[in-house]
Amino acid sequence: MAESRHSVFRQFAASDWDGFLKGVEKEGLRVDRNGFIAQTPHPEALGSALAHPRITTDYSEALLELITPVFNSTGGMLKSLRDIHTFVQQNLGDEVFWAASMPCELDGDASIPIAEYGSSNIGRLKHVYRQGLAVRYGRMMQSIAGAHYNLSLPDSFWQKWQALLGNEQSLKDFKSDQYFWLIRNFRRRSWLLMLLFGASPALDASFVAGVSHDLSRFDERSWYGEWATSLRMGDLGYHNNAQASLNICFNELSTYTQTLDRAIHTAWPAYEAIGTRRGDEFIQINTSVLQIENEYYSAVRPKRTTEREEKPIQALEARGVEYIEVRCLDLDPFSPVGVNEAQIDFLDLFLLDCLLSDSPRIGDAECERLDDNYKDVVARGRHRELSLCRGGQRTPVSQAATGLLEQLEPLAELLDGWQGGETYRKALAAQREVLSGEWSVPSARVLEAMRASGMGHREWGMDMARQHQQTLRQEGLNAEVLGAFETMTSDSLAMQQQMERADTLPFGEFLEHYLHS
Repeated sequence: MAESRHSVFRQFAASDWDGFLKGVEKEGLRVDRNGFIAQTPHPEALGSALAHPRITTDYSEALLELITPVFNSTGGMLKSLRDIHTFVQQNLGDEVFWAASMPCELDGDASIPIAEYGSSNIGRLKHVYRQGLAVRYGRMMQSIAGAHYNLSLPDSFWQKWQALLGNEQSLKDFKSDQYFWLIRNFRRRSWLLMLLFGASPALDASFVAGVSHDLSRFDERSWYGEWATSLRMGDLGYHNNAQASLNICFNELSTYTQTLDRAIHTAWPAYEAIGTRRGDEFIQINTSVLQIENEYYSAVRPKRTTEREEKPIQALEARGVEYIEVRCLDLDPFSPVGVNEAQIDFLDLFLLDCLLSDSPRIGDAECERLDDNYKDVVARGRHRELSLCRGGQRTPVSQAATGLLEQLEPLAELLDGWQGGETYRKALAAQREVLSGEWSVPSARVLEAMRASGMGHREWGMDMARQHQQTLRQEGLNAEVLGAFETMTSDSLAMQQQMERADTLPFGEFLEHYLHS
């Protein structure tokens, strides 16, 4: 019998282990003093959303996205994320930074301004892509916010791991294969993350105005899912009919890029009927199932940093997978920065175990079962009677979750032994505590906090946002960090102007070149 990958990993010495590389992209809405989505432009004090390295926007002009650099420690990454948040909070005037994944009060599509990136061709491309999302899916679901966790392992790890496995591929191909090995197991286990970190069980009534749904009434202005962990990741959140037709294969890099590329070049009748222009205005990049790769909504993505005007698929095919992006995380509304230390350390442990456990290719039948498990936990994860299909049989969700946590214990002990301390055992114990007794999972805590406060989703969200704002404004930034942010602001504004001056090609020609490059 072949030696298990866990056994092979134990052949590392403590001196061989250089830990994880990590970063976060955290979204959140700017909201006015009345709890309504901000109608103001991106604050100039925050720089250019097109060119700022730390502060940009996602779909909406009001939907900020804060991006950390890559760190080799959870503490360093969270400190950076907190600094970015603090700078933002200092420059919001009387607006607040919404703390929850499901949005504040809205008034239909027209109330959600699409992000603007200036007059450069690349800036216009970003805007037209978002216009395309609006005409395809409406703007409402684009107002939802989450946190994306990016993780990689250093080349020192991959070189040692490849030698221990006796693999003779190029390092680029070996890393890509191993990241997809991890992804396959992530797909098998991602339901656990929705149970442990789903934190969007309720929403404002304005989000579902005129929409049929099966939510329960919380109060006159709020609805909730009785057993839901994450409305953000459910039927009311990121989904659409065209993408339901896709069969994106996560088994290996070649199948992933081929099936994704096919979607970008496969026409979709409903989008063809809309067309790419309304008069002289471009309203979508193309009429395919996907305009670009980023339109595909998935809980995890293999990523490679792109070079100027390079497409994500081209970057992956040319240089292989660089890191994994975990995209299914709801914001932690109890944290001023939307994520917390125990969560990040647990994710490191969880993802490493996905790499070290057996991970056969996923066939169509298993793929369907995995999707069902994920959807069931999103919709009914807090129901103790819920059972999941695992290993060909039904298993209660509580038993399945406890079993997975127990499986992580030896790895937590090994990593702590190498590094000294109790980082991973503590992170694991925190999740075990969540699943003990009355199940104090975040989705349950949110509903309990709302009930205890006597407030609905809108009022409670505003209360949490104001608390976080007060905390961070009081902390402030030291002069050196503040100066660095102010420099990034001015540099990014200058860079955007430079990009706009440098463009000579008409946008229509630029878009044609982009589509066929």
